[in-house]
Amino acid sequence: MDESMEAITEQAYGGSSKLDDLSTGELLGLMNAADAEIAAAVRREIRRIEKAVEAIAGALERGGRLVYIGAGTSGRLGVLDAAECPPTFGVSPDLIRGVMAGGEAALSRAAETSEDDRAAGARDLIAAGFTAGDVALGIAASGRTPYVLGAMAKAREMGAITCGLSANPDTELSRAVDFPIEVVVGPEILAGSTRLRAGTATKMVLNMISTASMIRLGYVYGSLMVNVAPTNRKLEDRARRIIQQAANVSYERAAELLDQAGRSVRVAIVMEKRGVDRERAEAMLRAAKGRVREAIESRG
Repeated sequence: MDESMEAITEQAYGGSSKLDDLSTGELLGLMNAADAEIAAAVRREIRRIEKAVEAIAGALERGGRLVYIGAGTSGRLGVLDAAECPPTFGVSPDLIRGVMAGGEAALSRAAETSEDDRAAGARDLIAAGFTAGDVALGIAASGRTPYVLGAMAKAREMGAITCGLSANPDTELSRAVDFPIEVVVGPEILAGSTRLRAGTATKMVLNMISTASMIRLGYVYGSLMVNVAPTNRKLEDRARRIIQQAANVSYERAAELLDQAGRSVRVAIVMEKRGVDRERAEAMLRAAKGRVREAIESRG
């Protein structure tokens, strides 16, 4: 039997046998009903996602990086999530990186043949500066993309932590990594088009992984992005409003605190909440490994 026919993502979705004969409203309704099942599939993998996040956050705290690697839609989603972390959390673009088959050109133009090159996956991972202290997270809806499997094999050979995200059960990718995640969303409305339900599930899980990891590292206080860098007008306003809310001060006072804190939102909040100067607030944050709540609640 053709292996592709065994994959759940290659099978036919119930009710989709005559998509071309449905009205536009019926078609959209069917797609919406199918998409409504995705969150439940993600929920079933929460425990596995939790284990991956704990391993990733630990590696990042030790000075490592997180590298997503994939091909096609999976690769693009990894690059997208990585690109969104610096403006959201104020972290270095190198902390979370996305690597995809075909390189940057494949972001906007499909390069499907490159996903079959197992050796290229290993080469691209090394070219990204990957080290034994980093985490490699392979993304492949099918769970058997050679490019991704090659990268995972190289990462494990180096002794690095490996995670795998797929949309089928008991995949080759899952068996090749330390922390497997299988979000089995089932067949696609468009048989085999994993940019649909599997792609949505992938985006949801990557959102969870990167956001939860950043929270564990102290880049969030309450529900506020306290490590945001005020690098433009919008982010300047956001930084002031975060300080305003977290420290319970006026907008004008928040602006003053931001300047006094050397443009650091976290330092500004600790200064106001603990009634200390910038130098003392910075020392308290260092002792708390950057975590605002711990700095505020510390006895120092």
